[in-house]
This record gives sequence, structure tokens and C-alpha cells, in this order.
Amino acid sequence: MFDNVFSGGVVNKAIEKGLLKVNVHNLRDYAFDKHRQVDDRPFGGLPGMVLKPEPIFAAVEKIRQTGNTPVFLLSPQGKTFNSRRAEKMAGYPQMILICGRYEGVDERVIQNLITDEISIGDYILTGGEPAATVVVDAVARFVPQVVGKMESVQRDSFSEGLLDYPHYTRPRDFRGMAVPEILFSGNHADVENWRREKALEKTRKVRPDLMEHLNNDTKG
Repeated sequence: MFDNVFSGGVVNKAIEKGLLKVNVHNLRDYAFDKHRQVDDRPFGGLPGMVLKPEPIFAAVEKIRQTGNTPVFLLSPQGKTFNSRRAEKMAGYPQMILICGRYEGVDERVIQNLITDEISIGDYILTGGEPAATVVVDAVARFVPQVVGKMESVQRDSFSEGLLDYPHYTRPRDFRGMAVPEILFSGNHADVENWRREKALEKTRKVRPDLMEHLNNDTKG
């Protein structure tokens, strides 16, 4: 699953340049029994399967470079992943992502091993692998030199807690739909003010919840 995702695109180029490393570890390689079992039925008689603690602890203890290396569990019960968190995670020399599956992982992993739980949204996936690829891709963009122009990353949606402003390119007029004249004014201050207003306008319309966070941050 990971080979297909990271075999092309920006992340793959960054890996080839040595700007970052993405290592995938199979939990079965850290299982102790002859069947290399990584899951078992939950105590209490409920349906489903739970990932066992032994292979997860063994894997983390083997690949963790220092005791300060953060360990994140991809879980729908975690804190919502966002741009700010991605930028912070890009500063770690190493981080470990655990992909949850089935009914989840043994609670002892959550209580004693992981740094935090991360969710990419309020929905359930068949496994944490797709969520992990989302996190890796988002975090990679904040690693220096991964994206050609860092300014483009800093100006993207959510960089200031707002959605992005509209973008236009050639042709100037397409089927009677014209590009706003202000973008040709040459007045950079007016253009920036227009972009700010459009970002605020879209955020109020599409994601009013972000406006609440923005207002709280301003008050703070």
C-alpha cells in the first residue's frame, strides 16, 4: 500500500534527494509466536479483533532512535490532524506512526507507549494506512526544500487559520468569465487586501468553525 503511494510525486522526489526517509515496518516481523500473530479477540466477549501489545512495543523499541522520538497512533478517536500539527511534526528528527486496524489496539499501547492519537476526520477507515499516507504527505511539505518554493506552503490554506483565496491564470477572459481587474492593478497592497478579504469571505461561508478559532486566537 505504501509503495504505491510513495513511488511517485513530491514525497518520492524528496526521498530520492535524501530530504526525508519513509520506512515501513510490518508488525508480523515483531511477533513472537510461530504464526506471527499480531491480533487476538478482545476480552469481554465483544466481536472483532484487537492488535496485541507485544509486537507493537517490540517494533517501537527496535526502531526508535531516542527516547524522545514521538509515537503517534492513527485513530478516529484522536485529535484532529491539521496544518499546524503537520508543521510541528516536520521539525521532529524522527517520528513513528502506528496504523490501527480492526477494533483498534490494546489499551496498554495507548496508555504507556504512544505520545498522542491522531485522527484525519470523523469517519472510520478499514485501517490506519491511508491516514498515515495523508500525514506523511502533509508533514513532508513543511520539510525544507521538499517543495520548490517554501513561500507557497506558507501561503496555502490554513496557514493563517483561513481557507485559501481564489487563484486565476490565463486566459484573462474565458467564455465571458473575466479575472478580477484588481489582480492587474500592480498595487501589491490592494491585491493582498483583496486576497485577505476573499479568504475571510470563503472561510465564513464554508468553514465558519475556523472563524471561531481565529477569533479565539486573536483574543488570546
